[in-house]
Formats: sequence, structure tokens, C-alpha cells
Amino acid sequence: MIKLNNVRRQIDVTDEVRTKIKKIFGCSNPTLWRALSFHSDTDTSRRIRMCALENGGVLMVLSPAMETIHSAEGCMRQYFENGAMLEADMCTGLVRVYDGEGVVRKTVEDCSIAMLEGLQEFAMGV
Repeated sequence: MIKLNNVRRQIDVTDEVRTKIKKIFGCSNPTLWRALSFHSDTDTSRRIRMCALENGGVLMVLSPAMETIHSAEGCMRQYFENGAMLEADMCTGLVRVYDGEGVVRKTVEDCSIAMLEGLQEFAMGV
């Protein structure tokens, strides 16, 4: 099972496909939910996911909501539900994380793309 920190996967299927899968595997709603939401990684869960995908299921990636705005000057700002903001100067690599009160809580110089996920997690927690 692949789980990237705050990113979750889920297979979305129609009610018709859910009914079909439950009949094929003789499983309950909770078992189907655990399989399609990757909360279970048993052999049966993997077979249920394969069946769902073969019957039109769509693999979805679920992640925390945030708004990202890119300015013409090369600045990226991400606004989080808790009021925090991540501001990145794409020209210099300087990134600042502000809390909901506008106080700088973290500054990183020469930030790489790989470091952004950790800073986003930090912003969600301030």
C-alpha cells in the first residue's frame, strides 16, 4: 500500500459496481470500504481493488485541501484551512511559513521541491 504522509488513495465505483463486487466476493460493506480505501491490504482486498478497476472504477488521490496561487513575479502562495500560509520565492528558493496570525514560523533558504511536502505538513500543523 502506498501512502504518502497526508495523501490517501481510494477507488471510486458506482453503486452498481459495489453491488456486483459484494456479490462476487460475498463481502460486507465495511470489507468493501476497507479494500477500496486501501485500509486493508489482504489478498482479498487486492482482488476486490482489481475487480473494481476492471469494472470502471477510478483510482483517486485524496489530499488535504489548500489553495495555491502563482504570481507573475515568481511567487507561490499556498493557503491552508487553519489560516497558515506558505510563501515561496521561486527565483531565490526562499520559503516562509506563516501561522494564522501572520507570524513567520519557519524560514528555509534554497528550498528544493522535495522539501516542500515537509513544509506543507508543518504549515498544516501551526
